[in-house]
Amino acid sequence: MKFNTKTIHGGQKEVDPAYNSVMPPIYQTTTYKQVSPGEHKGFAYSRSGNPTRAVLEQSMASLENGTHAMAFGSGLAAIDAVLKLLIPGDEVITTSDLYGGTYRLFTRIYAHFGIKFHFIDLDQLAELNQFINPNTKLVWIETPTNPMMNIIDIEAVSKISKKHQLLLAVDNTFATPYLQQPLDLGADIVMHSATKYLGGHSDVVMGTLVVKDQELARRLYFIQNASGAIPGPQDCFLVLRGIKTLHVRMQRHCENGRAVAMALRNHPQVDKVYWPGFSDHPHHEVAKKQMKDFGGMVSFTTVEGTQESALKMLKSLKIFSLAESLGGIESLAGHPATMTHASIPKEERERTGVVDALIRLSVGIEDDQDLVNDLHQALGD
Repeated sequence: MKFNTKTIHGGQKEVDPAYNSVMPPIYQTTTYKQVSPGEHKGFAYSRSGNPTRAVLEQSMASLENGTHAMAFGSGLAAIDAVLKLLIPGDEVITTSDLYGGTYRLFTRIYAHFGIKFHFIDLDQLAELNQFINPNTKLVWIETPTNPMMNIIDIEAVSKISKKHQLLLAVDNTFATPYLQQPLDLGADIVMHSATKYLGGHSDVVMGTLVVKDQELARRLYFIQNASGAIPGPQDCFLVLRGIKTLHVRMQRHCENGRAVAMALRNHPQVDKVYWPGFSDHPHHEVAKKQMKDFGGMVSFTTVEGTQESALKMLKSLKIFSLAESLGGIESLAGHPATMTHASIPKEERERTGVVDALIRLSVGIEDDQDLVNDLHQALGD
């Protein structure tokens, strides 16, 4: 089954057996009648499993070419579940250019439980080797990274991880399985903030994990059930509905992302533009190798280079909305230093390029010329 067909049918039964409904129903129930203790039709209590959630999880496993998937109440809840695989004394190697919420979870919660984190430049594989020691258990990467749009070679990192028997987890939120499938490149775990492109309509918060190792799946399912950070059936229905148009939306996100990136690069008031589709992007060849296209996320700085100039530009936008999050059908603009990455100390975030003048765009699926015109007028044309 090809990917575009998988978004609609992958991992799902033909119809619901109760009334032959084409769309999976919302099973808004907490519990299920049992014939006798332990004898039921596959579901006993909706924290442990729900038919609507099960269809979503099967769909996600299909899209990522995995065998098992778990849905969580948010992307951070999904990351939290992965970290619960670790014990005090374990170490994690991750990228220095990282989503602020992930950084906060690592440094302000799990670091206090005896987990040590190394934030390094993961496009330098020699540096990765230097930090591996007997306590290292997990490598956590984003690619493309948030918000600097760096690209990490998943296959190359996987080879090193496997050599040292480390788990490799990839945050695939920016790319989605439409653009890249990390399990096929050697990753052990794929994480999505399904809030973003998978849901696609800015109306649901959710996270997912996908794996293809049965024992790893068993451990993560135990954590999902025991910790209970699960989504409700209505949210599962919304993400499943979003997935059914993922392929057509992502095609337009990529087309519009390209148009916006090119327009910004040619604008006299713009200094730097971060988008992996540029041929002179330092990781362009890696992006071409592991991604189908370059996505709809673009970051840039203005020539003036101050927080004041960035905020002035953001407040002048008319079609782009100044808002947190990304990946919806509507175009959003954000200021990472004060919004998504505010939890990272200024010195650390600026070292990775997240300066006060940086603006991050989530390019939606509106008309591309309207988006370009909006950016031009906000920049002072």
